[in-house]
Amino acid sequence: MAKIILQTFVRSDCQTCFDLARNIDFHKESLMHSNEKAIGGRTSGLIELYECVTWEARHFGITQRLTSKIVAFESPILFIDEMVSGAFKSFRHEHIFEAKNNATLITDNFYFESPLGVLGKFVNWLFLKRYMTNLLKRRNQFLKEKAEMISE
Repeated sequence: MAKIILQTFVRSDCQTCFDLARNIDFHKESLMHSNEKAIGGRTSGLIELYECVTWEARHFGITQRLTSKIVAFESPILFIDEMVSGAFKSFRHEHIFEAKNNATLITDNFYFESPLGVLGKFVNWLFLKRYMTNLLKRRNQFLKEKAEMISE
């Protein structure tokens, strides 16, 4: 299983960061480049515990669908989503928010497993882990800018 750990320091409070991170509309805006759309389950607003969302997006030139479910939720410090169905064999994304000197340290622990056994591991090594890391970094930078703008 591949693992990505990212930390982002945001000059904003935990609640603002937490709510932006679980906001379906914000998520769509932050990944506009992949034409990401919520097409099932919770399709707008703030996702809550045990709710699902089905995303449709274009990655690697292919339109893909992925459904994830919020499996843990403790506002404003943690929520975890896991894949229910989609292109991965599995994934789990832990979103952790920690207050630090009038700001927030966001930690993303993203675990994923590609299908296709050994071939999937090779794809991870070749490009998928880097692609997912860049996608998460892009989203976090967008969240940082938006949260800091709100907190000014």
